[in-house]
Amino acid sequence: MCVLTKNRSSIVLSRWNWLAATSLLVLSATGCTSIMSPISGTPVGHLPPEMRGQSRNNLVPVPLSILRQQAPPHYLLDEGDILGIYIEGIMPPKAGADQTEAAPPVHFPEAGSDLPPAVGYPIPIRDDGTLPLPLVDPIQVRGMTLTEVEAAIRKAYVVDRNILKEGRDRILVSLMRERTYRVIVIREDEDDSLALPGGGRGGSGSQGSIVGGASRSGSGYTLDLPAYKNDVMHALAQTGGLPGLNAKNEVKILKANRVGQLDANGTPMMVMPGMMGADGMVAGDCYGGCMPHDPCYSGFNPNEDYDPTAIRIPLRVAPGQMPHLQPADIILEEGDIVVVEARDTEVFYTGGLLPGGQFPIPRDYDLDVVGAMAIAGQGLGSSGPSKGGGSLLGGGFAGASPTQLYVMRTTPYGDQFNISVDLNKALNDKSERLMIQPGDTLILRYKPCEELVNFSLVTFFTYGIRELFSN
Repeated sequence: MCVLTKNRSSIVLSRWNWLAATSLLVLSATGCTSIMSPISGTPVGHLPPEMRGQSRNNLVPVPLSILRQQAPPHYLLDEGDILGIYIEGIMPPKAGADQTEAAPPVHFPEAGSDLPPAVGYPIPIRDDGTLPLPLVDPIQVRGMTLTEVEAAIRKAYVVDRNILKEGRDRILVSLMRERTYRVIVIREDEDDSLALPGGGRGGSGSQGSIVGGASRSGSGYTLDLPAYKNDVMHALAQTGGLPGLNAKNEVKILKANRVGQLDANGTPMMVMPGMMGADGMVAGDCYGGCMPHDPCYSGFNPNEDYDPTAIRIPLRVAPGQMPHLQPADIILEEGDIVVVEARDTEVFYTGGLLPGGQFPIPRDYDLDVVGAMAIAGQGLGSSGPSKGGGSLLGGGFAGASPTQLYVMRTTPYGDQFNISVDLNKALNDKSERLMIQPGDTLILRYKPCEELVNFSLVTFFTYGIRELFSN
């Protein structure tokens, strides 16, 4: 009897030991990160509006007409223009009595030019805006039309110098070649891996991979834009059109005439907080570290490119707003550079129970946490992580689904804060669906109660199977 009691006690003790060992094994295998390695975060409902990010859904394209300069009714001359000049008896010189008068030469424009054929000898306008002609002083023609230049030449030869007689002053003036402005266009939107969420050409990004960046490519163009077509619109039209979906919704112009500009103290000019930017917004006035609750968080961004030679023209704005542009902002001069920048930094990252990877953010519409999880390969309401790591409860195990999402967000000053998203609430309450911002990291985890439920289920089935086979 004593032996039987001792055997039963040893059996019960061994079962409890085995159960404890199994529990520890399952506990370590399932992770239980929410209990052992908790993460704290600010609930979405407690975030101020400026911390939720700026919406892209309501942005509208700017009128393309603001990217094009308004040409005058008549062509106005300036340095670099080449005129066709014919003055009978002067250009060419008067022939002798036994010689036939030479006919004026005719010049046909180059292919692609809008100019009509020109008659006369080519005379370029000098840098000082004057037109050199024989037997008379140089004539100032800057800002004149062709008709006004013809009248000025007639006055110089007939009235001022009395070289030609009135009524026999046959003078022809035509535009042989327009002045041009050489500009450079750099486009970084050749690669379309960032055009669609998930990367690739119309497909979804592979889980655990990095999309974009590695295949980034660009192209450069050198354009000779004729006068009154030397603007941003013509530069874009000749190099592929408006920026693609994988490019930023803006055009950056580096003005050659601003290089080396100095302020009143003799130092290079820089856009600093409190100054008006190209977008019409005034930069903030905070210089130190900036926390999410500080008013300067959504203002001055020290990581932004504050190049004194740069003008940034947004292509999409809020309804009722227009970019504050001056005519000189969209007119391109000699040596200007137009840059269409890629948006390869507008991505979000995933980890935890989500498949690890890097995914692009849509350019023209909002992406919330629910959509971001779908892009990453984790649908809400599934029984476990699709192909991520971190748990035994995957592959269709009917346990509790992970519903705790943490969004790790970085401020412009490099400070990081965590935002807690309850996915159960997000499914039923739109206000709980946080908008994803560039640089966000999404960490999916189990809640403590979900960890305990899954732990209990695994322990129960593991112990039950062991007892089934032991009997």
